[in-house]
Order: sequence, then structure tokens, then C-alpha cells
Amino acid sequence: MDERRRAQGRRQAPRQPRADGRSAAPRKKRRHRRSGAAWALLYVVFVIGISALLASLGWMWAGDVLALNKDEHTAVITVSEGETFHEVTNELHENGIIEYKWLFNLFATVTKGKEKLVPGMYELNTEMDYRAIIANLGSKSVSRVEISVTIPEGYTVMQIFKLLEEKGVSTVDKLTEQAASYNYKFSFLQEIPLGDYRRLEGYLFPDTYRFYMGEDPKTVLNKMIANFDRKFTDDMRQQAADMGYSVRDIVNIASMIEKETDGSDQTHIASVIYNRLKGTATNGYLQIDATIQYILPERKEKLTAEDQAIDDPYNTYQYAGLPAGPISNPGIASLRSALNPQNTSDYYYALGDDGVHHFFQTYDAQQRFIQSQALYQNG
Repeated sequence: MDERRRAQGRRQAPRQPRADGRSAAPRKKRRHRRSGAAWALLYVVFVIGISALLASLGWMWAGDVLALNKDEHTAVITVSEGETFHEVTNELHENGIIEYKWLFNLFATVTKGKEKLVPGMYELNTEMDYRAIIANLGSKSVSRVEISVTIPEGYTVMQIFKLLEEKGVSTVDKLTEQAASYNYKFSFLQEIPLGDYRRLEGYLFPDTYRFYMGEDPKTVLNKMIANFDRKFTDDMRQQAADMGYSVRDIVNIASMIEKETDGSDQTHIASVIYNRLKGTATNGYLQIDATIQYILPERKEKLTAEDQAIDDPYNTYQYAGLPAGPISNPGIASLRSALNPQNTSDYYYALGDDGVHHFFQTYDAQQRFIQSQALYQNG
């Protein structure tokens, strides 16, 4: 009992009064209060810091989304056929049009902008916000890069394809595949089987066109075919029918005229072609060098007997009548000449030293002229 009373006496001992008359608080509790205040202060500083950081990041993100306070910069962006939106986003970032790829992808996902991409080349700048960038990567974009391309008269389909690739409109592979496989709904093409890109030979009308860089090859070819469709009028089609020829026949004849003419004799060459097609002396053999040049891998300055012996339906030395198809894309002058040949009795012609063609009724007369020319003697 004494031990218990003494213990109780110790627990109930009064606190030592302070000099100012108040009791002193235990040291342990004072340390706890100071620690709690420090943690509260740290928490406030942390919250303020995080808020400031988020505000700063939010401002930077908003600046990219809304195109605020960005240095002026312009870049040409190419969207290729089959390219993913992720790849396009990388190109935008690499060219300095956007800063945050993840944010642009998120914005495009929310706004369904990924569905609006159209292959092509686009001129974009840092004044465009995310919505404008996406809008300008589509078919109705005012930022698509255009280029003017002039297709010379007499170019072959392959020459045209190479020119378009050189100008950045499309590629030879894409244009070749499209020409061979797509069934364009024009009446004059319906009887030509698919599978060979040369089926469009003669119908890619020579002219000056405005194309988008990286344009859909189907659209590129359609522009030129549609132009032919307009230029070869209903009156011309009726004229061909009255002559007993199809549109393809006239294009075929015009394509040879285009490759053979010196620039001033289209109707005279046309008369020679028709005379040889119908003449008994020639048995329908046109014997036009340009048809052999068409099937050679590379053009030759002078053809040989071996070249003339090539077994190919385009070779008019070996096959009577018109070649298997047109050998170039003729201009309007050659098309009209094919419909309006001169009325002559000429069957032959040869290029003279004066740079123009001379025409003859007989083979002997032609050969005598050729042998009199320095061009022949030096050849």
C-alpha cells in the first residue's frame, strides 16, 4: 500500500510555477506543435509550387494548341499514301510546326481529325493552331502546294509519268499502276483491256495543268483524259465515224503524225498515211520509223535493218495497217489533221537538209532525193 500511495503522490505532484506565475508546458508538446506548423508550411509551399508548375505547363501547352507566342516559321509537309497519323505528327514536330506530339495526337483523337488526312504536300506555318493544321491537311485545304506542269505535244505516256515525278506530282510507279488497273469511265476507253499502262497512250492531252504536289494519281490522270474528252468534240467524233474510223483510230493516226511532223506538214503526212493504208502498192504497210522508235528501249538516231525486222505489233514495217495502239499523245493540230488530210497522191516522204519533209509519189523518187542529201552522205 505504501508503494502505491507514493506512486500516486508522484503522479499528482503539482507543476513547478514559472516566474510569471503560469505553469510551464511540457517540452514534448511544444516540439510537436512546431513540427506540425513546419509540415503545414511545407505542404502550402508544395501546393503552390505544383500549381505554378501546372499553370506554367498549361500555358505552354495552350500556346502550342492555340498557336500563341510562337516564332514565325513555315514548312512544307508531305502526307504520303498509306502514311499513319503518327508519322505525320512526327513530321510536323521535326519541321517545327508543333511542339508537343502527344498533345497534338490527343487533340486530333478528340476532334476526329485523324480521319481528315489526304495525301499531298501542304505549306503550313506556326501561326496555325491545331484545328487549322488538321483542316489544312485535308482535301479542302487552301495550303496544298500547287505546281504548273506543261505536257509537250508528242510525249509518250512514260515520258509524261517521268515528268510528273520530276515535278513532285506523283511517282512513275503509282501512275503506271493506276493507268494499267483503273477503269476510267470514258467511252473511248471501254474497249481497251486493263492490264497495260499503255492503254492510256494518246489520251493524256498535252496542255498546261495545275496539279497538287503529291496528288492522287487517279485524279492526275483523270484531269488529262477529261481534257482530251473536251477537246475531241462531238463534231470530231461524228467526222471520224463518217470517215469509217473510230476515235481510237484517229488518235492512233494523229499520234504518228505528231511524232513525224516537222511542225508544218501535219495534213500532208496524214495524206501519206491514208494513201498507204488504202493503196495496193504498199499493201497497207505504213513503214513509219516512229513506230519502231516507240518499242526500242532508247531512241536511235538512225534505224537499222535489224530494227525494222523486230516482231512487234507496233512495228509498221512488219505489220500492215495501224500499229497496236497510239505511239504518243498528240496535240489538237495533229488530231485535226488526222480528220482533215490533204488530197494528194503521195506515198513517201523524207527529211531534207533544209529541215523540212519532202514528199514523193514513188519509192525511186524518194531514194534519189535521200541520196542527194548531205545528211544521207554523212550518215
